[in-house]
Amino acid sequence: MTGIDKQLITGLILAGGRGTRMGQVDKGLQSFRGAPMALHALMRLSPQVGEMIINANQNLAVYESFGTQVWPDQIEGYAGPLAGVQTGLVHCETPYMLTVPCDSPLLPADLAERLSLGLLSNDADLAVAVTTEYEDGVARRQSHPVFSLMKASLLDDLTAFLTQGGRKVDAWFQHLRIAEVVFEDNTGFRNINTLQELRQFET
Repeated sequence: MTGIDKQLITGLILAGGRGTRMGQVDKGLQSFRGAPMALHALMRLSPQVGEMIINANQNLAVYESFGTQVWPDQIEGYAGPLAGVQTGLVHCETPYMLTVPCDSPLLPADLAERLSLGLLSNDADLAVAVTTEYEDGVARRQSHPVFSLMKASLLDDLTAFLTQGGRKVDAWFQHLRIAEVVFEDNTGFRNINTLQELRQFET
């Protein structure tokens, strides 16, 4: 089986958060190896998809300088990643959309390909990346819900969920057909949440 043609996929970088754990800074614009984290994500994702969108709620002109369309949340009040996903779906003109966070500058180069194979082979609404994490020698599966490939037709369903006050990604996933795609290397899914983590990860 072949995956979904990349021209049918829009990539969405989620950069709309407050950056609370990083000291109220715009996380996507923090420098990582000489360039903003969101720009690293853009450069790694854009070859895998046909179109790109950035969801941001501040510093829009800076994000626009990256050369792609930028849209703020439609729902006011920093309503979380699902508000950004909804914004992306509103402006998505392809049948599929792939979401990634702005704070994972080393996201996998085969993310779209593997998630699309998982979505098609499982006849799913949405495919989500999963890694195996080890804690005290014990393996556990770790889902990464903001690394998701979804059908753009989920817009109405997500809008209804948000309108009813839903905010948690896992809660929205519960009534969708989900395909979990296991990635062996967890490095690309590492989130950088604090300035200390940023400096550690840079080296």
